[in-house]
Amino acid sequence: MTHLQAGLSPETIEKARLELNENPDVLHQDIQQVRDMIITRPDIGFLRTDDAFILRFLRARKFHQADAFRLLAQYFQYRQLNLDMFKNFKADDPGIKRALIDGFPGVLENRDHYGRKILLLFAANWDQSRNSFTDILRAILLSLEVLIEDPELQINGFILIIDWSNFSFKQASKLTPSILKLAIEGLQDSFPARFGGVHFVNQPWYIHALYTLIKPFLKDKTRKRIFLHGNNLNSLHQLIHPEFLPSEFGGTLPPYDMGTWARTLLGPDYSDENDYTHTSYNAMHVKHTSSNLERECSPKLMKR
Repeated sequence: MTHLQAGLSPETIEKARLELNENPDVLHQDIQQVRDMIITRPDIGFLRTDDAFILRFLRARKFHQADAFRLLAQYFQYRQLNLDMFKNFKADDPGIKRALIDGFPGVLENRDHYGRKILLLFAANWDQSRNSFTDILRAILLSLEVLIEDPELQINGFILIIDWSNFSFKQASKLTPSILKLAIEGLQDSFPARFGGVHFVNQPWYIHALYTLIKPFLKDKTRKRIFLHGNNLNSLHQLIHPEFLPSEFGGTLPPYDMGTWARTLLGPDYSDENDYTHTSYNAMHVKHTSSNLERECSPKLMKR
């Protein structure tokens, strides 16, 4: 076993071998071959190219090296094309902080029976006078950046459940094609995460219509992993067992506490009154992504 697999359970290592074609004997060669492709894209500033970072892209693309490099390039290109989204890209940014406190996203503490992390979005909680869609997207991307540091999640992946209960037509009207395209590009095309499923529950007719609108922008694999359950929680439970779900989704866990994930990122002094001392996040992750993105993705330093 290579040091890059240290900390993984034997079951996860075997899963990576069977499902992702991960071979510890040639792991370093696979990584180097992706790194060697960087020279083909001088227009992109690759701000991080260490082994552990490149490995997550290989895992996301089942060790197809060309596909992994394409995803790596799109990851940094997306950040270059959307510079404002990644300025001050950390939990105490005012816009990101508000979104986190309002539960965007929710992250369940325990994983499902496949070891996947479950993310929740309660769409009706979107107060459009308080949070822009872009800040919600930034909070989701930042949360994924933190979570994807865990090698187990690089292999096992994520589940996203969106509850559309009480999401009004007026709120839906703000989901314009341009901002939905921004989200699809950021999550589907430019991030090294394996999404095992995106589950819609309690969606009204106009969300069905919206899904029809964005369907052409989705890859076939993504479309096959989107499930529209409506009010039928039994179909959700066939895919995610109730013991892993909060009561809002017919599960056996207590109702989800919207402040859970915000407290994790904003530090132990976060309180429900929104008074907190930011202590934990910067030390946790930003050393590789946030500061470099803010400093090196400037027009002066960016490679074009």
